[in-house]
Amino acid sequence: MKIASWNVNSLNVRLPHLQRWLQEAAPDVVGLQETKLEDHRFPDAALAELGYRSVFHGQKTYNGVAILARQAPQAVQIGIPGFADTQARAIAATVGELRIVDLYVVNGQDVGSEKYAYKLRWLDAVHDWLADELKTYPNLVVLGDFNIAPDDRDVHDPQLWNADHILTSSAERAALQRLLALGLHDGLRLHTQEGGLFSWWDYRQAAFRRNLGLRIDLTLVSDALRPHVQAAGIDTTPRSWERASDHAPAYVVLRTA
Repeated sequence: MKIASWNVNSLNVRLPHLQRWLQEAAPDVVGLQETKLEDHRFPDAALAELGYRSVFHGQKTYNGVAILARQAPQAVQIGIPGFADTQARAIAATVGELRIVDLYVVNGQDVGSEKYAYKLRWLDAVHDWLADELKTYPNLVVLGDFNIAPDDRDVHDPQLWNADHILTSSAERAALQRLLALGLHDGLRLHTQEGGLFSWWDYRQAAFRRNLGLRIDLTLVSDALRPHVQAAGIDTTPRSWERASDHAPAYVVLRTA
């Protein structure tokens, strides 16, 4: 079972890319981020033609998350329970025997800014939510654009992307480690310890061609699912397409009974 995460950076622009990739990569479940669409504009009919059922939580111009699956998602949760937030950044649903949580983590702008403080509060709320989710759903996959590079293997220049830089700061990485400490595992790191595997590249300075990137798109699996991980990786092919998103899909493959 192939489960993927992709920040499409505007589904209105990138729908043809998503359709092409769904046909070529054939994932079973996909979490999308930055759909940037109000719910009444979400292309669920077009995706249904490809065999995917969709649940989504969007807003105009910014943010937006969705879960696509070959089975109809059930028990849908919109937003983080108990956390007042006007931004469409979180959605969860049950797909078969799996619970899928799709996150578009706050960027944070700059260390020490108000948006940075909001990011840390948001991650605290996610921590408490996931702790509860794991009690109910041991077969949990948490995926999305985390806007945090876990360690120095996940950045092209550790001197630039250091403990005082947004996306790699000490507090952000500590917040991610708190999530992992709940009993979650970075799918890619269960498969390989190799560095230089990135999921985001700036549009400037020929960053993709030069592989000047970050790995900030993650697929996390619970303790119960860890033994079932067969493969994990980043599909860089869509990043090479014309008018590409600045992110590439990250994925994990689980063995099913």
